[in-house]
Amino acid sequence: MDRGESNEEKKRKHSDDDASTSQRSVRAKTSSSMEEKHNIISEPASPPLELGLLPSALVFDLNSPPPQEPPSDFVIPYPPPLTQQLVDPPAAAPSKSRPRRNPSQGPSAGKSETVPPPFPWATDRRATVHSLRYLNNNSIETITGDVQCKKCERKWTLDFNVDEKFYEVLAFIMEKKDEMHDRAPDIWMNPTLLNCNHCGQENCVRPIIIPKNKKGMNWLFLLLGQWLGLCSLGDLKYFCKHTRNHRTGAKDRVLYLTYIALCKQIYPDAPLHP
Repeated sequence: MDRGESNEEKKRKHSDDDASTSQRSVRAKTSSSMEEKHNIISEPASPPLELGLLPSALVFDLNSPPPQEPPSDFVIPYPPPLTQQLVDPPAAAPSKSRPRRNPSQGPSAGKSETVPPPFPWATDRRATVHSLRYLNNNSIETITGDVQCKKCERKWTLDFNVDEKFYEVLAFIMEKKDEMHDRAPDIWMNPTLLNCNHCGQENCVRPIIIPKNKKGMNWLFLLLGQWLGLCSLGDLKYFCKHTRNHRTGAKDRVLYLTYIALCKQIYPDAPLHP
């Protein structure tokens, strides 16, 4: 009986020893794991990682906390849109040449188109005469003008019958117009002068044309005597200017236009076209 109890006690003691041994092993493992954790926590942080040849400003710390997110009302400042600025082209340099004038324009600024009629057969318009019908209705049959002999220098007044002398001029134009080619013939460029009844000299009597008195020119008298060629080129250009005719070119061209324009003034129905 005592032997049996002793065996049971031995078994109980042996089991108690095993339990205490297992408890000690568990305690040992627990303590070792806690020591490992303590060692990990107490280890210093690893140095930051440098990326290759990046500058020092771009060194990243992998152990640093992530950046904070911007607030919900944060607005990214975009740059202002590019606008195209219009640039005016550089101003052109002022031209040194004079502006070209219209060859057929009227009088310049400050000058009136109308003037006191210098003769009964002239109108109040510059370089304009009355029509043949007006002259006949107003009993103007004779056209007068002053002439002077180049030899004896005698002066007197010469008269022409308007109907007779005009139809003489018109007949000449109708006969020679196709041969003129819009140019005055030589007989107009170098008119034949009258003979002087005082000194007896031939081809020496010419009309008196006062220089710089263009608005007082006796245009109808010069037409009837076919003496328009004795006018200067400036006189002829003056006539073409105020009658809206082209006034550039050589004198034979401007003289031709003057003859045609005067004939159209006197006889508007004449088949003449400059």
